[in-house]
Amino acid sequence: MTSSHKVKNEQIFLILSSIFVACLICSNLIVQKFFTLSIFGNINLELSAGIIPYPITFLCTDLISEIYCRKKADQLVIAGFISSIVILIVVAIANFLPATEWSVVDEKTFTQVFGLFTPAVIASLFAYLIAQFIDIRLFHFWKNLTKGKYLWLRNNGSTIISQIIDTSLVLFILSLFGVIPIDKFTLLFINGFTFKLVFALFDTPFFYLGVWLIKPEIFSHKIDKIKT
Repeated sequence: MTSSHKVKNEQIFLILSSIFVACLICSNLIVQKFFTLSIFGNINLELSAGIIPYPITFLCTDLISEIYCRKKADQLVIAGFISSIVILIVVAIANFLPATEWSVVDEKTFTQVFGLFTPAVIASLFAYLIAQFIDIRLFHFWKNLTKGKYLWLRNNGSTIISQIIDTSLVLFILSLFGVIPIDKFTLLFINGFTFKLVFALFDTPFFYLGVWLIKPEIFSHKIDKIKT
């Protein structure tokens, strides 16, 4: 590998890592707002706003697993965990400090928005670590089993299974902390997993595009084999 290629690979890894961490932290910050998503006009899904950026993290780890290695993907997951812990500490300190009388955001509003951030992040981080590590290992399991073939299988297979685990764990812990009503568990699980399943299928072309743009030799090698 030439020095220019090495620099390019490092830059791409940094970009993917930045997107990963940004989506993870953003997901934790907005997890407590819920909205209704209408599909085809007659299907309504009640979802946490945190679900919007979170599936992107699985796309990032799949790309890094495919282009680099499992070790790099594991390092990224750990980096995301550390980043979330730092944010958790900062928010806890900010929530503890008394607001001034002229503060744009008063004490009650800040506590209402971020006061439950601690249990929400604990739930999210616990589910995040388990789901991401399972996703990475399933990705390489499918890759080894198929001898590097069928990109779509390891991309979707690993993500779908890990998302089932992630969705069920985070909702269960959030219900224990009282962030969500326990009677909403089944509905939110079905809605959340449906959204993640659709997203997993939707991001497959982007996974292929990312691999092709970053490591085109994977596809050129396959084309050469077909020609021969």
